[in-house]
Amino acid sequence: MTNILIALLIGICAGIIDTIPMILQKLDKSATLSAFIHWLVLGLIIPFVDWDIAPWLKGLIIGELTALPVIAMIFKQDKKAALPILFMSAILGIGVAIVGSKFII
Repeated sequence: MTNILIALLIGICAGIIDTIPMILQKLDKSATLSAFIHWLVLGLIIPFVDWDIAPWLKGLIIGELTALPVIAMIFKQDKKAALPILFMSAILGIGVAIVGSKFII
């Protein structure tokens, strides 16, 4: 149970980091909430995926793969948003994986 709570906390932190720029830019509330939930869930997934690769690479792969549906949805309306989404997904995916590997047994 402790590992799940730690993973939730990691996801909450990643969600906050991802949504702060969105809030500052006054982006749509549903998009901001969606991004927060996305990272909350990834905080519960990434640390528990058992791939025989470095944690940072695991986080990068999962972060980028899970960003693809989001990019597909928004690309028609805002093509410029794809790069920031990919960048944040890479950074946060790596961060979630590394922190998860340190604190989740």
